[in-house]
Amino acid sequence: MPAPVIVTALMGAADFAWADGLRRAHFPAERNHLSAHITLFHHLPPSILPELSGRLKRFSALSPPKAQLCDVILLGRGVAYRVESPGLMALRDELAEAFAGLLTPQDRQRPRLHITVQNKVPPDDARALADALRAGFRPRPIVIAGLAAWHYRGGPWELAMKAMFRG
Repeated sequence: MPAPVIVTALMGAADFAWADGLRRAHFPAERNHLSAHITLFHHLPPSILPELSGRLKRFSALSPPKAQLCDVILLGRGVAYRVESPGLMALRDELAEAFAGLLTPQDRQRPRLHITVQNKVPPDDARALADALRAGFRPRPIVIAGLAAWHYRGGPWELAMKAMFRG
């Protein structure tokens, strides 16, 4: 059954384990249906999957883009780590240009790359976690290991394809 496609950047194993552990510890369990991720696109039409797959595989021949965790950000009812990666944004921009006529309003905007640790909690709880995470935070590199496309069917995402960087 056709389902919208989500595109994410995949973290290296150690960074993923760290981020996913924080997500499991702080995201409301009844709402945490996903692993830690960095979303590049929220809702692409499923008809583009063959072309998208080819483009992601082509990108995988490149060197992994450099990325850095820059700070802890408050999302109002949640908390995330902001990710800066000009190289990853360049790949995302190329995809956005290729699929420009098919993008939703949300996906037409350049995203603030981030890793969500907590969401859908009372604002006071989010502020408390943000303060706690900021207390020991130091900017640091994060490994971007690949890109993935996922089918969204209302619950946990279903992997459509992934391409790991080899360059």
